Amino acid sequence: MKTWNKRAARTARGVALVLLGSTMLTGCFDGDSSSSGSSQSELDTNLFPADGKLEATIRRTEGGVPHIKADNLKSAAFGHGYAQAQDNVCLLAEAIVKARSERAKYFGPGPDVQFAPGASVGLNIINDFSYKAQKIYSGAEAEFPTLSAESRALIEGFTEGYNRYINETDTSQFPAECADQEWVKPITPVDLMAHYRIVGQYASGALFATGAVFLAVPPGESPAPSPVSSVTNVEAVNKLLKSVVATAEAGANSQTNFADMGLASNAWGIGSTLTEQGRGALLANPHFPYTGHRRLYEVQMTVPGYLNVHGAGLLGTAIPLINFNENLAWSHTVTTSRRFTWYELVLKDGDNLTYVKDGVEKPITTETYQIEVKMDGMPEPLVLERNFYFSEYGPMIAANAVSDQLPAWGSNGALNTSSMVAHTYRDANANTGGLLDTWLGMSLASNLEEFQSVFQSCGSTLWTNTTYADDQGNAFYIDSSSVPNLSEKAIALINFRRAGSAAYAGLFDQGVTLLDGRLSQEDWVETACGSLTTYDQKPKLLRSDWVQNSNSSHWSTNPDEFLTGFSPLFGDERAPINARTRLGIKMLQNLMDPGFPGAPLPAGQDGKFSAEELIGVIWNNRAWYAEQFLPELLQRCDDIGSTAVNGVDLSSWCQSLSNWDGLYNLDSVGAHVFRVFMANYLDDVDTDLTTPFSPADPVGTPAEPSQENAGTVNDTMLLALADGVAALQSQGIAPTDALSDLQYYRASGGVVPGSGSTPSFLTQPIPWHGGDGNIDGAFNAIGVVTDPFLEDTRFPRIAPSTIDNTAGLSDGTDGIDGWLMARGTSWHFGLEFTDNGPEAYGLVSYSQSTDSMSPYFSDQSEQYSDKDYRQLFFTEEDIQTNLLPQGETVISTD
Repeated sequence: MKTWNKRAARTARGVALVLLGSTMLTGCFDGDSSSSGSSQSELDTNLFPADGKLEATIRRTEGGVPHIKADNLKSAAFGHGYAQAQDNVCLLAEAIVKARSERAKYFGPGPDVQFAPGASVGLNIINDFSYKAQKIYSGAEAEFPTLSAESRALIEGFTEGYNRYINETDTSQFPAECADQEWVKPITPVDLMAHYRIVGQYASGALFATGAVFLAVPPGESPAPSPVSSVTNVEAVNKLLKSVVATAEAGANSQTNFADMGLASNAWGIGSTLTEQGRGALLANPHFPYTGHRRLYEVQMTVPGYLNVHGAGLLGTAIPLINFNENLAWSHTVTTSRRFTWYELVLKDGDNLTYVKDGVEKPITTETYQIEVKMDGMPEPLVLERNFYFSEYGPMIAANAVSDQLPAWGSNGALNTSSMVAHTYRDANANTGGLLDTWLGMSLASNLEEFQSVFQSCGSTLWTNTTYADDQGNAFYIDSSSVPNLSEKAIALINFRRAGSAAYAGLFDQGVTLLDGRLSQEDWVETACGSLTTYDQKPKLLRSDWVQNSNSSHWSTNPDEFLTGFSPLFGDERAPINARTRLGIKMLQNLMDPGFPGAPLPAGQDGKFSAEELIGVIWNNRAWYAEQFLPELLQRCDDIGSTAVNGVDLSSWCQSLSNWDGLYNLDSVGAHVFRVFMANYLDDVDTDLTTPFSPADPVGTPAEPSQENAGTVNDTMLLALADGVAALQSQGIAPTDALSDLQYYRASGGVVPGSGSTPSFLTQPIPWHGGDGNIDGAFNAIGVVTDPFLEDTRFPRIAPSTIDNTAGLSDGTDGIDGWLMARGTSWHFGLEFTDNGPEAYGLVSYSQSTDSMSPYFSDQSEQYSDKDYRQLFFTEEDIQTNLLPQGETVISTD
């Protein structure tokens, strides 16, 4: 194995791992920085330049990865902000427009996002007002003065680096998506802080910003905003406002599962007993969008004697988030925990703006907001105004617009059936002042105890689990998200309602925890972490063999040691786990089983993992459903022979399946046939399997397709195969086609938001290996995205029109064929700690830059397609040895 050169000196760490953040996240903010064994002046020297001058050295290696070195944290963030702007300026600028509630001001009322027929106008207006009601920007203004010195250094430094790039670059030289646009301009630290508040609410408040908050008005009041400025075309404005309400209704109703934020991941922490070097190892495999603000950006940040961390973070974050340092590494997976609760308020008789709690009348307060709207044909922006409503918990919400199981404001309640009610919600991530402190604390840790102390001190990773490994051979898991702390009585009431009401249970399964606002007994209970669960209440597990998570709950982190007895707000226990989790655990429990002949063993012949074998686990392209159902399906294919099923001759398609290697590699033939089979069979799985789920065997159950009508024209499995084959035939796809001919990644865009221009493809199709995580049950999970805009943005993209029950197969519209992939495996790597430090290999699958003219726009995408991973350089020697030509830049402030 290739090893790292030993560092000349161990990095010194002279700061405490005590997190200083907002009261929502930590509950203990005192406004002071602290250090362990260091004076305040020493700590400040690590954070800020003594002379006020920022200076950073940016060294780029393969893939355009910036390795930033500076004498203090603010200067390192300065270099990071500059590098991110070089590679992704348009996305960063649009994120700030969004956070400032200025989309309508710059991009117009809103794009034709087709939630439902006839409801397609005004989404920018809805978003802008909703983010004001959720106090995205005003909350950032209030929170910024309370930040720790560490967070201030990071945010101020990143802001100055971004602004340095903006100020020195001719606006005509920006990418086509934002060239010469007035909204690409210098930002403030508060702007960046507001963006973090949106990031923090991806799994909570952001889910309500498409209509649910906007529609929350008392009976008799219209949710349509009113013009404040003079209007020359009254008819056009009235038509717009009517459409805005329709769009909000369709947007609120389109959100059917608040437990699904469109993100997934795999992460393994491997302990000393299962690694080649007898130390720890990590598999990091986040499944994120390939477009928009949720792209991950790789960077190394080094402040000698203080910080040295290599990883990747969401665009705009001033420090990377999925990281490793000299001693430890971690990854994140989206957790099943709940980040918000809804409350049903009982209204005072005859008063829709007063509710009664514990017998005391409380007001529903009102705040008035204004936004500007760019209107075609109008010389001045249209100014709109709206009242929004709040309880003590937070914004009011139009629960009836989300679920027909819930009543409208002023109607009889769901929990209080004889009372008039209204609904509101409380958000665990409403404030994100501790966001950077958490990840800085993790990055500064040198051992397990210091890493755990981050969460003992109320650190939160917002909406993720954390899976960890270190050079001492520890493997550690924790649900490190922000979870409301409820009393035992409140939890008992939730469990009672779930058991006694199918409607309540269905709502809970959709991610909504509905609480009764009549009594304070269902309020969040105050803790040292500001009414969020504390470290001792969180699911966690320390092992010397392995821990893992693939977005199932904490319960099955390692079936040798189930985690039980936690609040239901952390997720279900003794319940079925998803296909990726089943496959991941199967691979970990059966290291000498390749799944199908010809596939690599998970940990090689020695049954011990190396860094390269861990990246190989991601790229082995195994899939749970193929391993579970393919042998049975082939038997039924043999039984049916050439007899048509539902009018389809399956013989050639079954032959393709019999020749398939069972994997989702580019040269696999038959993978596409099995995919469309599963896309149909999944509708029947719950009723067709004869071995029910058993908590004693979460990997092996449920299982065993029913033998009723097996091998006949009425066979459930063969009927599913016939339906899938018919879809393939409709697109002229042959049974002998290889996956590389059908599945690809292809970036598109090149259009200014709100311009009305048509996006174009920016690359040729790049064949893409992997499978759908839900439909195929593939560990290397990828997927199709049908949204016509880059994730979280208003940048148009080319989106496929898809065929139902095919995992997103394009129907041929606009010349788009096959499966156009736009999410899934993103920043991913395998790492092992050796005697010479961390050794890691991986890629950013969609590449570092969103500028189509950049050399880093598709280089790593080609590498992903070719399974050509690169080394993740960490030591000074490796960075210098592998520096790109003209790859070093020094930037400074005047």
